[in-house]
Amino acid sequence: MSMRALALGATLYMPCTRTDLAARLFGPLRIPGLRSVVLCLEDAVLERDLPVALTNLSRLLRSAAARERGTSGPMVFVRPRDPAMLARILRMPGVGSLTGYVLPKANAESLPCYLGLPIPEGQLLMPTLETREACDPYEMRRLRDQLLAVHDRILALRIGGNDLMQTMGLRRSPGSTAYDGPLGAVIAMLVATFSPWGFALSAPVMERFGDTQLLRREVARDIDHGLLTKTAIHPEQIPIIQNALAVPAFELDEARLILDPTGPAVFAQSGVMCEPATHRVWAERLIARADVYGTIGAVPLHQRA
Repeated sequence: MSMRALALGATLYMPCTRTDLAARLFGPLRIPGLRSVVLCLEDAVLERDLPVALTNLSRLLRSAAARERGTSGPMVFVRPRDPAMLARILRMPGVGSLTGYVLPKANAESLPCYLGLPIPEGQLLMPTLETREACDPYEMRRLRDQLLAVHDRILALRIGGNDLMQTMGLRRSPGSTAYDGPLGAVIAMLVATFSPWGFALSAPVMERFGDTQLLRREVARDIDHGLLTKTAIHPEQIPIIQNALAVPAFELDEARLILDPTGPAVFAQSGVMCEPATHRVWAERLIARADVYGTIGAVPLHQRA
């Protein structure tokens, strides 16, 4: 996982029907802790509301383009409805202020339609895995082969949990995490298909935003699967997700010992076997995570006097 993907944190989805987008992203009503946002023109917007949503987006782009270069703000992505809508967005003034685009319902058939558009150099893409093809390992290998050709432009692959459940005719039960039903098997397969090839994946949204304990449990499972960024649908989810990404101090100690060039090939730390040859990538990722989200627990050994 790249540092760029790790910095996404909790990615908040906001429909473009909102009239306060600029104020919430850059102005006096800015959402605390917001690191990244997706402005949605797809499932969150009714067909009849599209003209208003596109007008709101156009206003935001002009406002964002007028901001002073270097002014802090979240990473901003737009999720179009389809390639034709993305082509229209690419012609809007100020579109260069965007970080990139979320490509809905990505599969081996739809991806080439997006990649053929004149997307400005430097803008990043986040394809969303949310169609029934995402449940098929063969189809995901086909998609992976296409994505490898544009690897440097792919910030992360987003897992559309609710849409995947819909393909199965299911909805998550109260008290259940994304990993407690068949979606858990799909997530594990997607991690095994894409992560070893260097693609970051984003964890699916927790739709029951009022159940904070369940969200904490789910983020812990996300981390176990190597999913270090997650979709959010409510601002109150942001601090819960991002606080959960803080690294336990004892794990940071282990990671630094594993990366110590003077250390042995195998050693024990607090009753756990550590083997630098096999744990190096984990250790590097953990330290990068601590650099972004900090640590929790006792003071790590490297910070002690």
